[in-house]
Amino acid sequence: MSGIDTGSAYAWRIPLAHLRQELLTPVNALLGYAEILHEEAARKGRPDILPDMNRILGAARDLAGKVDRLEDGDRAESPPGAAASTQEQALRHELRTPLNAIKGYGEMLQEDVANVSSDALRADLDRLLVTATDLLLRLDRVMRISVDVKDTSLASEQTGAVMFSDLMRNVGPIGHEPHAVTETGSILVVDDIEANRDLLSRQLTRDGHRVASVAGGQQALAALADDEFDLVLLDLMMPDINGFDVLVRMKADERLRRIPVIMITALAETESAVRCIEAGAEDYLPKPFNPILLRARINACLHKKHWRDREQTYLRRIEDETAKFERLLFTILPGQVISRLNQGEVIIADRFEGVSVLFADLVGFTEHSARITPAALVEYLNRLFSEFDALARELGVEKIKTIGDAYMAVAGLPDPSPDPFAAIAKMALGMIDQLGRVNGHFGWPLQIRIGIHSGPVVAGIIGTHRFIYDVWGDTVNVASRLEAHSLPNRIHVSQDTARHLVGPFVLEPRGSIYVKGKGKLETFFLSRT
Repeated sequence: MSGIDTGSAYAWRIPLAHLRQELLTPVNALLGYAEILHEEAARKGRPDILPDMNRILGAARDLAGKVDRLEDGDRAESPPGAAASTQEQALRHELRTPLNAIKGYGEMLQEDVANVSSDALRADLDRLLVTATDLLLRLDRVMRISVDVKDTSLASEQTGAVMFSDLMRNVGPIGHEPHAVTETGSILVVDDIEANRDLLSRQLTRDGHRVASVAGGQQALAALADDEFDLVLLDLMMPDINGFDVLVRMKADERLRRIPVIMITALAETESAVRCIEAGAEDYLPKPFNPILLRARINACLHKKHWRDREQTYLRRIEDETAKFERLLFTILPGQVISRLNQGEVIIADRFEGVSVLFADLVGFTEHSARITPAALVEYLNRLFSEFDALARELGVEKIKTIGDAYMAVAGLPDPSPDPFAAIAKMALGMIDQLGRVNGHFGWPLQIRIGIHSGPVVAGIIGTHRFIYDVWGDTVNVASRLEAHSLPNRIHVSQDTARHLVGPFVLEPRGSIYVKGKGKLETFFLSRT
């Protein structure tokens, strides 16, 4: 029905009187069924269902009292124009709350008494639920108190009410056949009305969910901070923080934003529910909610939540495996080369000038290895070469590879070095020091020969299976020859290297040696001052 704000108490009292007249008879019928059911349960000796019967009877009496007092006290005074809509909404909420409790507990009792022998008990319970459903429809149809006269008319409201009733009759009531629960999870129920929380919690617990319930938005945010939930059922109208603000805060929180939220709303709050969905809510459920519809929507939300959780788990695994692969790759290839491969380069090959190449080989290793176990051999090499690797990282030297007991490294590629000649010299001197420490730990007598030459090289990746970053050229060959012509625990360097070494280095002339393909070369032994 339509109301016009005339400023007089009489204009407001008329629709209230009409509302009371429309509702009083079916409410009294509802109360009668509730009293009959309560007596029947007590007479049949059903203590298991008596607590819910008490709740239904209490809600029916509460509703009857509210309807009977519609014209009493301050409610009969005419509200100002802007407040009329708010008062109508509050009154609708006040009348629907006990009706929701009656329907909810009644539907739960239908399941409890499905197999009892008393047909009368089941029949009276069915009548109670039919009456409650009709009352909800009647309430929505007749409660049109504060609609502005400019926006609508009595005829259009009556037409809308008829259309709504026709729609409900055509669609028909949803049956009460139980639908399978396909997903279970941890659910937080947020509602300021205790009966609603209790009803929802019991229904969800029956379906196998872990349920927590709170009475307001502040408590909801605290519970979400302290615990993990798969789903939140969130009431819109709450006294402290309304449901929309709780939703907005959840979606702004990185940890909470992926938790699905179903808004619980009265039919008159559909616009608010749409706003909530736009803000990130998964779905909404009108009050009173049908248990089958509730179960279906919860199943759908939990199903998507669980798939999202699995997706996040898989993504984390992929990230972990990718990180492991990258760490492994960095032990094989220089960082600059990895970056170029990631950018799509297929052929990695570059020419570098002024590179120092080092070869080192253990003296007497082959003979000594024949007298020890394979495990001891590998342990020694692993310890020694790990020390060499750490020294290379410290000095900015690039390890190229190991071949048996031989070690190869370069300075000046792929990243430029301010002084590759000094870096490789310090590397060689440090390798002799590290060998002495490792020998002392193992009690071995091994020595090392080292050769260094400097000049241009070509560097790049070769192979597609177990590929390596390698260097080629005349400079590499000469460095290898210098190592072969060196002496135990001595560093044999070419003149092309020696001329660049200044500072804490001592160069002892070795004399000339013959190198295949190069002829005679002047060489030196390197030591520190």
